[in-house]
Amino acid sequence: MKEKFLNWLNLVLVVDVFLVLLGFGWLAIAVIGKASGVPLGLDLWYKLWQPVFNPAIGILIAGALLNGFINWISQKFQSN
Repeated sequence: MKEKFLNWLNLVLVVDVFLVLLGFGWLAIAVIGKASGVPLGLDLWYKLWQPVFNPAIGILIAGALLNGFINWISQKFQSN
């Protein structure tokens, strides 16, 4: 049960990492476009920050902490 949960959690975290990286890449390109005078979706990115990218970063951090905590607890009980 624990292994299945950890595999599922790791899959969600991998997908979430790619979403966060995609959002960062979009932001970087949009900022360069804004500086050049080419509209590349910076306004849309700002609209999606609160409902999409902000929770994705929070889920990534919480999932990494949960994964580390579960592994720490598992090692504590395996050593005894």
